[in-house]
Amino acid sequence: MNKPEILSPAGDMESFDTALRYGADAVYLAGKSFGMRTASKNFSLEELNEACKKAHEIHKKVYLTCNTLPRNADIPAMPDFLREAQSCGVDAFIIADLGVFELAKKYAPDVERHISTQGGIINYESATAWYNMGAKRVVLAREMRLDEIAELRAKIPKDLEIECFVHGAMCVSFSGRCLISSFMTGRDANRGDCAQPCRWKYHLYEENREGQFFPVEEHSDGTYLYNSRDLCMIEHIPELVRAGVDSLKIEGRAKTYYYTAVTTNAYRHAVDEYFDRLDDADYRVSPWIVEELDKISHRAYSTGFFYGEPGQETESGGYIRHYNAVAVCEKSSNDKNIAVITQRNKFLVGDTLDILPPDGFSFEVKCIRLQNEDGEDVPSAPHPMQKLYMTADRFIPKGSVIRKRN
Repeated sequence: MNKPEILSPAGDMESFDTALRYGADAVYLAGKSFGMRTASKNFSLEELNEACKKAHEIHKKVYLTCNTLPRNADIPAMPDFLREAQSCGVDAFIIADLGVFELAKKYAPDVERHISTQGGIINYESATAWYNMGAKRVVLAREMRLDEIAELRAKIPKDLEIECFVHGAMCVSFSGRCLISSFMTGRDANRGDCAQPCRWKYHLYEENREGQFFPVEEHSDGTYLYNSRDLCMIEHIPELVRAGVDSLKIEGRAKTYYYTAVTTNAYRHAVDEYFDRLDDADYRVSPWIVEELDKISHRAYSTGFFYGEPGQETESGGYIRHYNAVAVCEKSSNDKNIAVITQRNKFLVGDTLDILPPDGFSFEVKCIRLQNEDGEDVPSAPHPMQKLYMTADRFIPKGSVIRKRN
C-alpha cells in the first residue's frame, strides 16, 4: 500500500505557508487566470515563483489549476500563461479541457498534467485514455463509490495516479459542471465565478396566486433544495488507501488560513497514525483528530458518494461554527511564556484560548496579559492584524493558530 499524499488548498500566500507548516505534501493553487475560484486572491507570477521556491526547499510540490472551461477569447492568453508557470517551477497543471491539455503539452512540456475532477472521470477506460495522451494523474469524479475506485485502480496503468476529494464543500452538480449560477446570475461557474445559488433558500408558489409563497418544509428554517452537506472522510483513511487512492485532496481554496491549518493537520495525523498502526486490525482514528474538524466552520458532514448514492443530503443554509481563530503566533519565547501574536478576531485578557501548534496536538492556555507594541497593557485585542505581546500560562510555539470557543 502506498502512503497517500496530503494535498491542501491555498487561495493566498498565507494559506500556502500554513499548508506547508501543518504538513501538506503538496499544495494546489491558482494564478490570476484560468482557475476555478475567482473569489480567492490567487497568485501573481511573482507569488507563484516564490511559492514554488518555498515548497521545493522542503521537498513539497505545487500544483497549478488551469481547470476552467475556456471560451475562444481566452485561448490566445494560454500559451504565455503556461510557459510562465513552467518557468516558475510548478510541478503539475490541473486541467479540465482537452484543448488546454494539448496546449500544456506543447508550451510547458516539463510540467506534469493532472486531469481535474471537472473532467468527470468515472471509469477505467476514460482514465486510461487520458494516460495514453500523457496524463500523470486523474482526479476522479466525486460521484464514484469506493468499490468503483478500487476496480478502476486495478484496471489502469500502475503509474497512473489517482486523486480524490476527501474533505470540504460538495457541489450539487456532476463533477462541478453546473449552469445554475450562469442561468440565475450571469456568473459562469465553469470559469471560476460561481455565485453559489445552490446555497440559497427557496420557496414554492402557485401560478394563479402571484406573490403567495407556499413552504416546502424540508427543514424547520426553510427549504434548501440544492444545498449539499460537506464531505468528510477522516474516519475512512484505511478504506481510501486500500482502494488505491494516491492523493487525498482537501477542498477549500476560497477558505481561510485557519481552515487550511485545521484540515491539513487532521488529515496529516490521520494518515501518519494509520501507517504507524498497519498491524492493528481494529484501527480507528483517534478521537482528537475527528474533533479537530468540528473546530472549523462547516456544514453537516457526510461521506458523499463513497458508499453509494447519498440520498437526501441537503442541509439548511447555515454553518456550524464552534470556534473562531483569534490570532497567529509569530514569535515565541520560553522566558515567561510571552508570545508575539498578530490579532485576527477580538479576545480578552482572562480568556481561555485553544492552541493548534504546527505539531498538531492542541491544548488550552489562559491569556494572562496583553501589551501593545509600546509596551502598554491593554484589556483586549480589538484591532485586526494588530501586533501584540501575550503572556500565557503555557509556552505557545511559533506558527501556532490561536482560537477561541464561541
